[in-house]
Formats: sequence, structure tokens, C-alpha cells
Amino acid sequence: MWIKDLELKYFRNYGELKKKFDRQTTVLVGPNAVGKTNVLEAIYLLATGESFRAEKIEEIVNWQAEVAHITGLVGDKQLQVRLTRGEVQGKRTVKRAFKVNGVARRKMDFLGNLRAVIFRPEDLEIVTDSPTMRRRFLDGILTQVDTEYRRSLVSYEKALRRRNRLLSLIQEEEVSRTTLAFWDQLLIKEGDVLLNRRRELIEFINGQPKIESNRWLVYDYSAISEARLKQYAEEEVAAGYTLVGPHKDDFRVMADRDLAIYGSRGQQRMGVLWLKVEEMNFVEAKTGERPVLLLDDIFSELDEAHDRVVLGLLGKQQTIITTTEVAGKFKESADLAIERLNL
Repeated sequence: MWIKDLELKYFRNYGELKKKFDRQTTVLVGPNAVGKTNVLEAIYLLATGESFRAEKIEEIVNWQAEVAHITGLVGDKQLQVRLTRGEVQGKRTVKRAFKVNGVARRKMDFLGNLRAVIFRPEDLEIVTDSPTMRRRFLDGILTQVDTEYRRSLVSYEKALRRRNRLLSLIQEEEVSRTTLAFWDQLLIKEGDVLLNRRRELIEFINGQPKIESNRWLVYDYSAISEARLKQYAEEEVAAGYTLVGPHKDDFRVMADRDLAIYGSRGQQRMGVLWLKVEEMNFVEAKTGERPVLLLDDIFSELDEAHDRVVLGLLGKQQTIITTTEVAGKFKESADLAIERLNL
């Protein structure tokens, strides 16, 4: 899997940018705030339909325009993402629209044409931050490789929102508890898919050869069933939201002990690097292709041992790297291009 061309229009700080990727590794060099990360963000959007850093899509559209466009050539497929703030020329419009070879696609059907793994300093949050970050990590992997998972995740999240609304209404004695029955069954059905796929992913990661031997994941899952919903029925009405199910899942990154609590900063970074390597291996195992690897200014955060691990990944897939300085790490070759970006 390889992205050959990328074109941006009114994306972030770019009015227009055209870029070819004709070597296995491309290193984008330039000062901070020049727009290096924006290139990686655009590629990631083509792969996942999501930004890895924007809270809202509106942030991505250049302030001088109402619409931003991302176009990428992957094999013989032209992938397009159109982004808006929700209004164009005074008319309401969708904030994200997707096309493959000029034909409109739902996001669910658009995914899978390009697969990418992003590694950046902020990914330390996977180990140290809230369970939401870890669920997002699992979902980000599985939605790129599993159509059924994508469908079940969308269905589960819609059902969860509806059920939570009904719980609030039940709390206010505006509707009967019998209104939950349909949504209970839908959550159980879709939740079972999510739990099983997440468990499969974690078992895959735990079964792979390790960068360091004493490293594994512990899956703290929240099963959903008729019995558990019945068990928590009164508490859920009192809370006004659903207390059990995959939306409460978590996992711990272990190295003898829980890295989030007991790990040093270096150990936590090594834990994240291990997860990213296994993310790539899982995508390849499921699809038969290595995903595009996006490395966003990570070398400033890594020590020599970590550097060697990351540099050892080059040559195994298409890799696009951003950095403020080359510093002797990279040399131009038939397989590696160094491009300098300036303001």
C-alpha cells in the first residue's frame, strides 16, 4: 500500500500544495509551524476519515475558505475528502464528504482504501491518559481492517446515545422502562462484536515477539448482557446513563507492573513504541499489506535505543517522516528522499 500523490487545497495553512511520494521513505524537514504535520494529518484523514489532532473539523479548513480538499492517489484509486464548517455559500452542508474515483462513498465504505499508522510524541497519552484514549487506539486499528467492526461500532454508539437519553427520561418519569428493551438487545448484539474483536487484537499483540520480553497488555473489559443490565438497572436510572458495555473498556500496558502508574517516562515511551509496532503488524496480518507509517517529529523525544528500533522499521513499508533537522540520521538514496519545507 502506497500513496503516490497528495494534493491539498485550503487545508490548514496551505492554500494549495502538491506533493509526490516516489520513494519508500520521505523525510520532510523544516522549522516548527511550517506545515509538516499538516501533510501527515491529511494522509491520515484519507486513511481513517479522522484527524489525529483536531477537536473539530472546522479547525482544519483554511480561514480564507469555506471548503478544504484532500486528494490522494493510492494505487489506481483517487481518494478525496471534502471538509467544510457545515455551511457553504450560506447553505448547510455536511462537514465531511468522501469520494473514490469521483464516486461518493459513505465514510464506512471509504475506509480501507488506504491504511496508515501515526506515531507522534503525544501518543504517550495512550499509556498515561484516560481509558478513552486507549479505546480510541483499539478502535482506530480495528476500523481500518474490519468492516463488521466499523458497522458495529457506529451502530453501538448510536444505540448508546439513544439508550442514555431514555434513561434520563425514565429518571424524570417521562417514559416507561419498557422503552429500553429494543436498545438493550441492540447494545448486547453489537457490544459482543466489539468485545470479541478487541480481545482478538489484544491477544494478537500479546502473542507477538516483544521488543522487550517483559511486556504485555491486560484487557479490562466491560461485558454487556441481559444479566448485567438487570444488575445495574437501578444505578443506571439514577445516573441517567449506561454503566456497562464496551464503552467502558480499558487496557493496561504492563512491564512487570502497570506502566501508567509505575513506569518511568522512558519506559512509557517504549510501551507506546511497542504498541505502534504491533499495530502495524496486526494491520499487515489482517490485510496482507503494510500500512503507511507516519512519524511526526518523534526523534526529538527518543533516546538512542528507541531511535534504533524506529530506524529499523524503515524499508519495510512506505514511511513519511517529519523532523526539524536531519542531523545525520538520514541520507538521500534511491529509497529515501529528503525534502525541505519553508514558510
